[in-house]
Amino acid sequence: MKVKRILVSQPKPESGKSPYYDLAEKYNVKVEFRPFIKVEPLSSKEFRAQKVSIAGHTAIVFTSRIGIDCFFSLCKELRVPISDDLKYFCISESVALYLQKHINYRKRKVFFGTTNRLADMFAVIGKHDKEKFLFVLPENNNEDVMAMLEGCSFSYHTAMMYRTVSNDFAPGEPFNYDMLLFFSPQGIAALMKNFPDFQQGDIVIGCLGSTTAHAVREAGLRLDIEVPSAKYTSLSVAVDDFLKENHKRR
Repeated sequence: MKVKRILVSQPKPESGKSPYYDLAEKYNVKVEFRPFIKVEPLSSKEFRAQKVSIAGHTAIVFTSRIGIDCFFSLCKELRVPISDDLKYFCISESVALYLQKHINYRKRKVFFGTTNRLADMFAVIGKHDKEKFLFVLPENNNEDVMAMLEGCSFSYHTAMMYRTVSNDFAPGEPFNYDMLLFFSPQGIAALMKNFPDFQQGDIVIGCLGSTTAHAVREAGLRLDIEVPSAKYTSLSVAVDDFLKENHKRR
């Protein structure tokens, strides 16, 4: 079957630019961005139940932009003063630059990894092991961070500040795609929640990340495109190659 309609289970890019738009033009396919999941902040009551003192830390660790928004929103709601001496550690430069939405970036001490990998960020953190770190995390899907923290000698606490929930499809909302692209295990769970009788058939499923790949297979689905792999580190590049071969068929 020739792929003509692709669903990318992520929010539509605000910039209007995406490698998937380039693929749509290149192969004359329709690409739609429709997240299967959404993120919601925990309430201040839920945070207080964790008995974590934000002010008792000298460094905050962020693994996502949504974590940044939730942290500053919670500090405002709880009237927690944010010291100018507070240090910020981020998983990547793009996440670090997002801090500009909330702080005067140039006047703050901001550190980040260069490869978007947890190991790289932890290597940076290890050079500042005298700090008292607060890791801002989701309520679910933070196993990788917790595994990295095992055996760490520096002082830290974790704080759950947001959760991922299913972004349910409305009754009658169309679902007619030839390819589905997923980026988290929660996306797979949301697919099965919204469509409990889902039959894959010829629908191509691609995913990013080993945990997402595991979720695909656990759901009894066929995984056609898996990244990272020996050949691909980018899902869009893998999709490009797949479409190239797919569109050769008559």
